[in-house]
Amino acid sequence: MGRVVVISTGGTIASRWQGSGFAADAHGEEVMATAAVPDGVTVEVVDLFSVNSPRLTTAHQLTLLRTVHEVLADPGVDGIVVTHGTDTLEESAFLVDLHHDDPRPVVFTGAQLPLDAADGDGPDNLHDALLTAATTRGLGVLVAFHGKVHSARGTVKTQTLAADAFADPSGARIGNIGFGRVSVLRHPQRPAALALPGMPDALPRVDMVMHHCDADPLLLDAAVNAGAQGIVLVATGAGNATPDFVEAVASATSRGVLVALTTRVQAGPVTEIYTHGGAVDLVAAGAVKTGTLRAGQARIAVLTALLAATDPRERERVLRHALGEAMSADADPPAELVPA
Repeated sequence: MGRVVVISTGGTIASRWQGSGFAADAHGEEVMATAAVPDGVTVEVVDLFSVNSPRLTTAHQLTLLRTVHEVLADPGVDGIVVTHGTDTLEESAFLVDLHHDDPRPVVFTGAQLPLDAADGDGPDNLHDALLTAATTRGLGVLVAFHGKVHSARGTVKTQTLAADAFADPSGARIGNIGFGRVSVLRHPQRPAALALPGMPDALPRVDMVMHHCDADPLLLDAAVNAGAQGIVLVATGAGNATPDFVEAVASATSRGVLVALTTRVQAGPVTEIYTHGGAVDLVAAGAVKTGTLRAGQARIAVLTALLAATDPRERERVLRHALGEAMSADADPPAELVPA
């Protein structure tokens, strides 16, 4: 056990009734007071901000990232817990994970029920996150929620209201929490950590566009014309759209825009199977497949690449590194789909 720093950022775990709905307004000490602290753990609280997580900006997330690194600069700290709203927790956790090069854990948690709820899940989640931060090592950035431990990479919010709100639809969880201990089931694969980004005066714009029946590339073109330096195309199936989207992607990438290709399907990798506007053609037009990462985390990977470099080729290299291409077999189509 040891010394854990709790970084409070708001979210439902810090929310109270405002007369017409709930909003984050509690300080970290108030949130911390709701939870039992595991034996042998000492806690310090950093009040970073208190906002509903849909309102978070890239500036908020970079501030959180830098704060994590500043806290870990103290060798006396054994781990970090970040209390965070669940709506965008998967994005912030993945951003921190991409730049995390320390055996000490950073554990994200939150709640589905507000601070003052009699049957709220926040206190148990916070206790479990503290236990995880104090007793695990070498697992990267984690999400502790509803008695389970997940790797930040690939973990998304899968339930709008249910207590068991997080999972990696394409992979297994890292461990379980119970009976006063964390049982680690597997160690996640993670690429080498990226250097900490700076805080540019003008943050790059990264937009998402979703494909659907009757969709055309109007919104993708509009994003490019609005100054987007990166775009996430949320395609159908294994990463498919239409020939019109292929032309739009080719035009965007020719202008130096970084385009990532993901899917609106819950689980499974983006894979080059179909032509006539499918992933085969989109990749040929310059889009980068995101494996099993879904839209929110794919956007974070693109954002990270844009912050790391200015040259389009170097940006693509950083994006592919962030996606973990070198460690993943997801870049290859299933053998049964490859013609003999």
